[in-house]
Amino acid sequence: MKLPSHGSNPFYLYESLQIPLLEKQKRIDFSVNINPFGPPPMIREKWQSYYISIEDYPDPYCLQLKELISKKEHVKEKEIFIGNGASEIIFILASALLKNKKVLIVEPTFSEYQKACETFGCQVSSFLLESEKNWELYADELLNAIHEVEAIFICHPHNPTGKAFQEKELYQILKEAAKQNTFVIIDEAFYDFSTQNHSMVQYLQKFPNLIILRSLTKMFAIAGIRLGYALGHEAVLEKLKKYQPEWSVNAIAQKIGALCLKDDEHVKRTQQWMEKERNRVSNELRKLGFDVSDSQVNFYLLNEPEKQDLKELIVFLLKHGIVPRHTYNFRGLEGRYLRLAIKKREENDRLMEVLQKWRKICSYL
Repeated sequence: MKLPSHGSNPFYLYESLQIPLLEKQKRIDFSVNINPFGPPPMIREKWQSYYISIEDYPDPYCLQLKELISKKEHVKEKEIFIGNGASEIIFILASALLKNKKVLIVEPTFSEYQKACETFGCQVSSFLLESEKNWELYADELLNAIHEVEAIFICHPHNPTGKAFQEKELYQILKEAAKQNTFVIIDEAFYDFSTQNHSMVQYLQKFPNLIILRSLTKMFAIAGIRLGYALGHEAVLEKLKKYQPEWSVNAIAQKIGALCLKDDEHVKRTQQWMEKERNRVSNELRKLGFDVSDSQVNFYLLNEPEKQDLKELIVFLLKHGIVPRHTYNFRGLEGRYLRLAIKKREENDRLMEVLQKWRKICSYL
């Protein structure tokens, strides 16, 4: 069974499981983790004005974006690297800094870390988080492994559980890694969905081995645009620039990115709504007997007790127009869980209706 490696593009999931594809209006895609409110309205209002941007090459230095990020994150412009989505930056990191090195990945997590590292000859090892420990990351358990590698990837808040790790644990990892000159790459692609202040940006000056990844795709629902950035020490980012194609970030992406970075109201409104809706959905799913991860962002991990393989549930959901994210390619999960996004209230209600139907056919209940 060859399933797609990522969420979105439901056609591939239906095709791989040999299920007739339902019409778009009859299905809801819970496999992709973007803002359910969609892009900021201002993008639609200004869209026609972006047309002229296709007539010339984009700014290769992304100066407007860097200026906005610099003010927003209180970092120097030389400490910012703009890319064509976080995925491009991950591959550039692997090629520029990690080629043929030993790399540790805190898993289960986003598969592109491993894919990029293996592409450039890295020796990849895993540190597995455990459901029995509520998916917490404990630095003490990781310290021995730090001494044996030259880079560590940590997704925080964590994909696929939505868990935000404790600042003191991440700090301890950074501190120990600095002694070994080990890079710590923290992917904060979903940080802005949480109302808690949990970013590790404040430690950039103290730890030159720290690299932070950010994405504008998720909060601002611009997945088709492709836009992300990295924050890090100037000398480190200079190495990345040598491996990035010229004009990597297109002109329209730069304009839309600037618009998004100015829209604090869109972020605030999403955060407040997301916290309430996530709590509502989690509580209702637990009442139905499902295990739900302690998420602080816009998605969560769902487990069906007593089932070791959720293919049957995936098929059931797809036939009822619910598109989940499978976990067969998440190391440590191997298909025993589903990742589901928080969508609009009526869409979440539809999900719960379908899961109620599923409950009624479970023979062990």
